[in-house]
Amino acid sequence: MRMRTLSVGALACALAAGSLAGCQGGTFEEAAEVPAAEQKDAATSLWSAVDMTAWNYSEEGDVYWQAGISYCQNPADASYETLGLYVPAAYFKATDNGNGTYTCEIDPAATVGGYTASTASVVLPVETPGYMAMDAPAGYVSSAKQYTDAGFVYVYAGCRGRDAGAPAGVTDLKAAIRYVRSNEGVLPGAMDRIFSFGMSGGGAQSAVLGASGDSALYEPYLQAIGAVEGVSDAVNGAMCWCPVTSLDTASEAYEWNMGSTRTDLSAENQALSDAMAEQFALSLNALGLTDEDGNVLTLVESDEGVYQSGTYYDYLKKVIEGSLDNFLADTTFPYTVQSGGKGGFGTFDDSGAGGDFGGSDGEGGFPGPDGDGDFAGPDGGTFPGPDGDGDFAGPDGQGGKGGNGGRGGAQKGDLPEIDGEKPTRDGMGGMGGGTTADAQGADDGDYAARDNIARTENAGGITLSGTYDTPQAYIDALNADGTWVTYDAETNTATITSIADFANALKCASKSIGAFDALDESQGENVLFGDGDGEGDHFDATMAELLHGTEYGDAYASDLVRTDALGTSVQTRLAMYSPLYYLVPSSEGYDTSEVAKFWRIRSGINQGDTALATEVNLALALENDGADVDFETVWGQAHVKAERTGSADENFIAWVQECCQ
Repeated sequence: MRMRTLSVGALACALAAGSLAGCQGGTFEEAAEVPAAEQKDAATSLWSAVDMTAWNYSEEGDVYWQAGISYCQNPADASYETLGLYVPAAYFKATDNGNGTYTCEIDPAATVGGYTASTASVVLPVETPGYMAMDAPAGYVSSAKQYTDAGFVYVYAGCRGRDAGAPAGVTDLKAAIRYVRSNEGVLPGAMDRIFSFGMSGGGAQSAVLGASGDSALYEPYLQAIGAVEGVSDAVNGAMCWCPVTSLDTASEAYEWNMGSTRTDLSAENQALSDAMAEQFALSLNALGLTDEDGNVLTLVESDEGVYQSGTYYDYLKKVIEGSLDNFLADTTFPYTVQSGGKGGFGTFDDSGAGGDFGGSDGEGGFPGPDGDGDFAGPDGGTFPGPDGDGDFAGPDGQGGKGGNGGRGGAQKGDLPEIDGEKPTRDGMGGMGGGTTADAQGADDGDYAARDNIARTENAGGITLSGTYDTPQAYIDALNADGTWVTYDAETNTATITSIADFANALKCASKSIGAFDALDESQGENVLFGDGDGEGDHFDATMAELLHGTEYGDAYASDLVRTDALGTSVQTRLAMYSPLYYLVPSSEGYDTSEVAKFWRIRSGINQGDTALATEVNLALALENDGADVDFETVWGQAHVKAERTGSADENFIAWVQECCQ
């Protein structure tokens, strides 16, 4: 770990003591000799120190709280960039100011849940489904209670969302962490025990916080909003439910994992899906991930499907079987399926056919790999594919091809045509409205209804309902459309025939081709990597290369060479939001950040929101890097705060307590 600098809270105390000494015998000339850096820190302390005379008390939560605290001096959006602090009342000695507020100081002897004011963990919720903005709290928030009851200090920070463009959200959260940490010794809480937690896009941003601690790439953005300087923004632990992350390869992973579940694709679309799946395999092989025994995990070409073989394939297949085995071990039969709960799958028959593009008339298409890395169209033409090493070189090394200037292709809101055929938007949902998460931290459990992410609808896969008297009866229901699961009653374990058979039964695609970088730039992640104007831009360099020469090519190429207001390229911003950029030795971002020591990752295995490879690769990269990782993917659960047993929040609290023993 890097050495942490003196906190602003401690510095303020030191400067105050120094000023008093100067009054007793020093001179103004001596005071003027204070180095410029210390003078700057002293000025910072004036705005960043928490006002200890302005606390409110909540009898409901038995906490002292403050809200509306600006955590940066030059906010880009002051309506979001404030935070609330929620402290167990026992940690303070309070004096009533007579006006409804209290002056507080730390009571070092008090305990709550086995913690003292100096040992209490600090928890930071990241309630940003779909990378949306997070409302800043205006008062007491009821979501704090279970955490403060456990003895934690609860920090609820508002942050900008995807409309502001990456890395705005994580930048704001880092600024909030710096602000709180700068008050070490003034506020209760052990500042080396900060834990972030979130679900979906919030789980992704929690993962980014955990992987990118003190990354220099964020410094210009933190300086731009006037964040506290000289203080670490690293966290000690990250809780990530269903993290929709690794967006640099997520669309390709989606096709490798779930492309086989798509139906009625045109030859051109099938070729694109297959090509993307192949590119995922090549990028996976370049990561150098290993299992717990040190075996390198790779994918190799297969007789059926695209790269559906190899040590990585076998590893992922065992992950699926292990998830089912855990379900069988955890479940008491007779078992009744609960809607949206464990074992209750609903219909995830989302082929993504609405994302079709290109015609089937033999002109301009690209049916599939022809063995040399190029993709031939039925008319004998080709468009460039991989250059042999799985990398895609673009202008100035930033990925993608094409010219500079405007976006090219269709205008925003329109879908480009190839040979007269357009993809449909059926079931994709709208992008407008609902761009902010509730500041109360309310969790209604339906993240898909809150994140305004485009999803498709169709009728494949199986649906489970009713009551199953025995494990075998449950397995028989899984095999309703054909046998793909074999059950061993003696060991109460199961095996599956293939990952593709699992996906076709329970993990069908729910997003169109280009799951995260939509062909029409309509996906939430397109907005995330846009210019901060609420409009979407392309960011996937692999798709840009594969689509070069089509009517989509110019739009991808022009977007990929754009820079943001600080002059940062799309590919750098994408790296900043990709945890594996900091975790994998082959990446230039490796060993450039303070990675969280503790990680807890949970996902619903049958979610259609992202590939199983996403969370598995995150867990593997962390384990390879030496982190303490608690990973489970939960059978029968989809895009929710998935847990094998118990309450998600209670399990998170127990995990934090275990980490801090």
